[in-house]
Parts: sequence; structure tokens; C-alpha cells
Amino acid sequence: PLLASAHESSCIRLWSIQGNLMKELLPFSGCPSGPLTVLCTDIFTKILLTGSKEGYIFRWNMASFLEDSQNKKNEIKEELCWRAHAAEVVDLLIEEEKNVVVTASIDGSVRLWHARTGYYFGYFGQARKFELTDTSRLILPSDVNDFSAIIKEESKHMEKKKVIYPLMLDRDK
Repeated sequence: PLLASAHESSCIRLWSIQGNLMKELLPFSGCPSGPLTVLCTDIFTKILLTGSKEGYIFRWNMASFLEDSQNKKNEIKEELCWRAHAAEVVDLLIEEEKNVVVTASIDGSVRLWHARTGYYFGYFGQARKFELTDTSRLILPSDVNDFSAIIKEESKHMEKKKVIYPLMLDRDK
């Protein structure tokens, strides 16, 4: 068993049931994560979803890490991120049978997304029925203009480096 905690620093911490810190995760995608406000997992705890104050959803694959958490090669991989809302995400859940993610925001909207791709299906209260089988239509909610970003496996989290750019006058330019 694992315990997961989401933090204002965008950090996710995984704890053993005895209270020992096992892993710290930071999103490394191009999406600005900001403070994390909510997290959930699938039934088998192989997928971890987090939501942020800026309205982003991050999908993490934890399967190899859970098989052998002592093996340093078994990493938790960030697979996907997308902008789900223009405001803070306050709740989310993954419905595995239909392969959808349900998100809720402080703006009062509840939206449906494809769990593996982040494609938008619609919002609760819309006039048309949800079409859960067609993921080829690239539509977005009216307040979001960023499509989902698939994170490549070779991407690595970059450490912040302090870079000094001194101002120098170049008279030739």
C-alpha cells in the first residue's frame, strides 16, 4: 500500500504505510503545473492523476514502480498533461470501464475527458449526448485553447540552474 500527497510546490510525494518517504515527483512537461489541488488513482493504483490550481490535469504511470519500488530503474513516468479548466480543479476521478476522466472546477463546470489521450468529450448539462467512442474529433471547451501534450519517454526533469546574464555594451552591434 502507498499513500500519495499533493503539494502547493507542485510536488507529489509517495509514502509507505509506515510513513517513510518513498518518492518525490515533479511535473516536467511544458504545462505550468502550479499548486496541486487534487489527486486520484485507478482501481489498481497503476495510474495517478493530479489536478492543479491552474486547471491542468497530469497523468502518471506508476505500474513499473509498484512492481519493485526498490529498483532505481523503475521510474514513475509522466505520460500526459492537458488543460481541463480555466480555473482551479477541485475534484477528479477516473472511470475505468468507460475509460474517461471526470473533472470539476471552481468555475462550476464538470467535464468528461478520454483517460488515455486527454480528448474532450463534453460537459455535464450540454444539450447533445456524450459520444465516448469518437476520439478523432479534436474539440476543446470554450475557455481552453491548449490541446493535450503527450510526454515522450526520453524527456527528463530538468533541474533549475542559476544562470547569470551580465549586461554588456557591445558598441559594434
